[in-house]
Amino acid sequence: MLGKRKKIKPARIDSLIGQQTLLSGNLHFSGGLHIDGTVKGNVVAEEGSASVLTISEHGTIEGEVRVPNIIVNGTVNGDVYALEHIELAANARITGNVYYRLIEMAMGAEVNGSLVHGAQEQESPLKLSHATVLEPSMEVAE
Repeated sequence: MLGKRKKIKPARIDSLIGQQTLLSGNLHFSGGLHIDGTVKGNVVAEEGSASVLTISEHGTIEGEVRVPNIIVNGTVNGDVYALEHIELAANARITGNVYYRLIEMAMGAEVNGSLVHGAQEQESPLKLSHATVLEPSMEVAE
């Protein structure tokens, strides 16, 4: 039907980061995660899952986010990779690039970075990127 959009289904909340909670370190999850507090680290969903991350108006993430489905009404300082769908509510504030397949943005949402369509083209989109390290046995030809 014309004009009918697929909304992110509110997932069952399996994990909750409370408003007075500060979590320092990377967070890996599956299922539904709701953040009311602060996470200082990367937030990554289990690869191949239909996980949903919800960040409330009180929630903050300082790090990279790699999740299939995400609803943002809080703050993210870092790049966001939404494999399937991202919904930016009115209080959403993202400082970083947003990689997405499908995006919904409410009036008032703010992205300070690039919007890049085509997250499905990213190589292994739910894995964190790591620098390539040369093995000690490898020699550089002069």
